[in-house]
Amino acid sequence: MTSESFDHTVDLLVVGSGGGGMTAALTADAAGLDTVVVEKSPRFGGSTALSGGGIWVPGAPAQRRAGYVPSPEGVLEYLKLITEGAVSDARLRRYVEAAPEMMDFLERTSDWCEFVWKPGYADYYPELPGGSALGSTINVAAIDLRKLGDDEQRLLAPLALAPKGIWFAPKDLRLFYQVRQNWRGKAVLVKLIWRMFRARVFGDRMAAIGQSLAARLRLAMKQHGIPLWLDAPMVELITGADGEVIGAVVERDGRPLRIRARRGVVLASGGFDHDMAWRKVHLPVLEQDWSFGNPAAIGDGIRAGEKVGGSTDLLDEAWWFPAICWPDGRLQFMLNERMMPAQFVVNGDGRRFVNEAAPYMDFAHAMIKGQQSGMTHIPCWLVTDIDSFHRYVVAGHLPIPKVPFAPVPTGRKVPRAWLESGVVKEAHSWDELARKIDVPAENLRATAERFNQLAQAGHDDDFNRGDSAYDNYYGDPTLPNPNLRPLGKPPYYAFQIILGDLGTSGGLRTDEHARVLRDDDTVVRGLYAVGNVSAAVMGRSYAGAGATIGPAMTFGYVAAKHAAAQVDTASTDNTLTIP
Repeated sequence: MTSESFDHTVDLLVVGSGGGGMTAALTADAAGLDTVVVEKSPRFGGSTALSGGGIWVPGAPAQRRAGYVPSPEGVLEYLKLITEGAVSDARLRRYVEAAPEMMDFLERTSDWCEFVWKPGYADYYPELPGGSALGSTINVAAIDLRKLGDDEQRLLAPLALAPKGIWFAPKDLRLFYQVRQNWRGKAVLVKLIWRMFRARVFGDRMAAIGQSLAARLRLAMKQHGIPLWLDAPMVELITGADGEVIGAVVERDGRPLRIRARRGVVLASGGFDHDMAWRKVHLPVLEQDWSFGNPAAIGDGIRAGEKVGGSTDLLDEAWWFPAICWPDGRLQFMLNERMMPAQFVVNGDGRRFVNEAAPYMDFAHAMIKGQQSGMTHIPCWLVTDIDSFHRYVVAGHLPIPKVPFAPVPTGRKVPRAWLESGVVKEAHSWDELARKIDVPAENLRATAERFNQLAQAGHDDDFNRGDSAYDNYYGDPTLPNPNLRPLGKPPYYAFQIILGDLGTSGGLRTDEHARVLRDDDTVVRGLYAVGNVSAAVMGRSYAGAGATIGPAMTFGYVAAKHAAAQVDTASTDNTLTIP
């Protein structure tokens, strides 16, 4: 759509209210730009509000305060290695340089932006040059959502809400998984009970992880008076005579508004998580919608960017996350289970095919590659024994005596509903289990025998499970190899694993300033893309926990800074900078 007349004029229009969009708005406002954020959903927060809330930022102020300063050149080498040439050096370098700046800017901009670093959650490839066993995942503290006032009801909430009072600080979850291994795990359980009591007696409405991050960014926006329009979908971008983006049509209160954006438009509207027709075009092995992503993410921003000349990349990719899908459609992450000692995962041939404790992207890529070979890998099956069920947290079951009316499954018996669902199979021999999960019995027996031999010896010679500090994070610290222990006596159990994801990670191609690129690498002037609407700076990999939100927020910051420095065709004042 080309320019004619406008209903509203701003300096910068931000489309999307997740971490990337809100950071862009805060940055633009600090540069003196008149900014508005539009969100098509009636709720703000986007994928950030549904996430674990981690922000992967090597060299963040929170790390420096703790005396840990990763080498920028080392981090750049690490990113080059894991992205394997799929991302330009300029984009990678800009991320390494700008990410700590972004966090420093937010901390100076608002007291709501309070970031902490808890060392120990390793990067996902800590043994590579530039990788870190201490990790670079930055978090925010929990917050009482009552501080949002009326906006509390407008914060996008996870589809599967935790019981009132249940929330985990950054390190709580790891210790919680060790409830049977040490007293620290039991202390977390007591802490959760106390939080539930406080919520019921004192009305606390505490939230952590992504809910806290989204809430804090929104509070910072309110502090600075930055408008947020909810229920306001961006319908179409408006271009000028030479193809530059000069605004957008936004629907508000049931009517279209033509908004002039003097310094440009920042697309931060998310991926196409739930457009299954589009996703299957690029990845036919994806059977159905198993995405944990924002329900509103159907690719509007990507299509709008394409319409004005933007090109795309990595449309077959996502932030993959192996999961359980229950018969009612409820999805459940499968993370710590893959790091449990006494388990292995088999494909349709009854054989192991991957280091089960590998980063979720790597695990899922092995599923995809295997499925494309013609052998069933989607779904695959995690096989364990009753002793593990009694010792570790499995599929949300807490290994403690039966507690009536507990908000999570407890007790020594596998819930009958699990077995009736078909998602969990029980058997008293390898042959019986093989029949139930439809794999060759001789292969499953051989796989179990081989795994037990390796576990007994203490090293996984086949897939090196447990060699990485990342593998160990949710393992059993009481074992010589936290990720290996032989399976014992039956009954045995098999949990079905499907190809879940946290959202798509392919989208509009961008340069190091977050500007959208055409097929010939020229820039679509006036148009920026950040977060899942853009092709990921992580390529087909995942540097560490928070490697989705970290880049979204960083390039939101980068885009707004770049826009602030551009010539304003409606004004001679083009010298605005970030203070």
